[in-house]
Amino acid sequence: MYLLGSRVYVKCTRCHVALCLKYAQRCQSSAAHLEQDDFLKGAPHRKHPGVINLKTVRLPEQLQVAAQSVLKRADVKSLSEKAHKLSNFLWSRKRATETSQLREKAILLEKKFLEQERDIHADGIDLKLEAQIRKRVLSELRRTTYHRTPLRYDEDLGLVYMAARLAGGYAAVLRALNEIKKRDPVFVPYSLLDFGSGLGTGTWASHTLWGDSLKEYVSVDSSGDMNTLAEQLLSGGNEEDIPVIKQVYFRQFLPVSPKVQFDLVIAAFSLSELAALDERVNVIFTLWRKTNSYLVLVENGTKDGHQILMEARDTILKREEEVQHDLRRPSVFAPCTHELPCPKLIKQVPCNFSQFYYSLPLLKSQERQQEKFSYLIISRSDEEKHQKSEHWDMARLISQVRRRPRHVQCQLCCANGELKQLAVTARCHGKDMYRCARSSDWGDLLPMFHAEDDDTKNDKMQ
Repeated sequence: MYLLGSRVYVKCTRCHVALCLKYAQRCQSSAAHLEQDDFLKGAPHRKHPGVINLKTVRLPEQLQVAAQSVLKRADVKSLSEKAHKLSNFLWSRKRATETSQLREKAILLEKKFLEQERDIHADGIDLKLEAQIRKRVLSELRRTTYHRTPLRYDEDLGLVYMAARLAGGYAAVLRALNEIKKRDPVFVPYSLLDFGSGLGTGTWASHTLWGDSLKEYVSVDSSGDMNTLAEQLLSGGNEEDIPVIKQVYFRQFLPVSPKVQFDLVIAAFSLSELAALDERVNVIFTLWRKTNSYLVLVENGTKDGHQILMEARDTILKREEEVQHDLRRPSVFAPCTHELPCPKLIKQVPCNFSQFYYSLPLLKSQERQQEKFSYLIISRSDEEKHQKSEHWDMARLISQVRRRPRHVQCQLCCANGELKQLAVTARCHGKDMYRCARSSDWGDLLPMFHAEDDDTKNDKMQ
């Protein structure tokens, strides 16, 4: 038996036919499935349906010009230095410690100090010593507990935030929304709700992808100064000019009625601004009630950012609301290919992704930078839309693809909720699968083919 291209030639006696066919099917079954299910859908390998990533992202020209105009007019001193410090601060920022966690920690510390004092004072511990122990516990809690600094986004901080995060935030949101555009081309949103809208990156990214269909943009941010800056950016840096994107309505509070829904709901880098878990849970429930099709959450690609998104995922999938206004069940659209516990969260490793972008040119030059972010997209379930092939499931590439001679090393998060290291070769996975893997990158999707009972299949062929 020898292989030529994708064909199998058998040159042996009749008694060895079944063995040769079994060997050939083991090495090329994936290739056969790829052709049978038409995964490529006629597209070239470099543009197969699982490719989600974007090339290096640039800000829309009108947005970039407006931002430069606003910053130039404001003339903020040491803007580049302040922007760099703010970026580092936001990246290293953590969630506030919950009251229940503090209480547990205090009990453990008190128990530890009491045991230490009992070893020293065999005659017992009096009230005075107990008071000293409580002071030691409070002192230790102050020293070891993370103290979260709340940010007040006034005009000055908003300008620094514009220089630091406008381009990177836009790139991350655009990359997340592009997955919906690519995988669900039938989806045509009419209305958008952007919670924690800030400078309006969610509005701009949505307009880039669905500008022809979107007729209503509701931007909600508690900071009036940030809303003012966002309006200036829409008007080319001048509030008196005609806005580039029309029908954008700014609010400082979410719409009250639970029956008002939006086709697309976005919360980018907003949940991390809410210090308490209860507050985040309430906001998540509110946003989900207002979601008609897709809820898109984006956070920094840190351990805390990923954990916040997993809290949101569990909140929506597992907790029942007292009153349900929409009976359609939630379904995880991306990046997870399953609804099982996150394997990376179990390992205490953030699940994040990367998008290259060109920064805002503060010093008359643009730098190519990398935005690391985590995201979560949950949809209202549509059984017809989310049917799966009986032969393969999609798996997510969760790290850089290593292209080596004659094989590609991939790390995948599979539909069974497990992480898998896979070396894709043309011989064992087929040329189509190999070329698709070689053309893919971190964050893209690859098909994982189901194993078949080769013995049963061979018996039928005989």
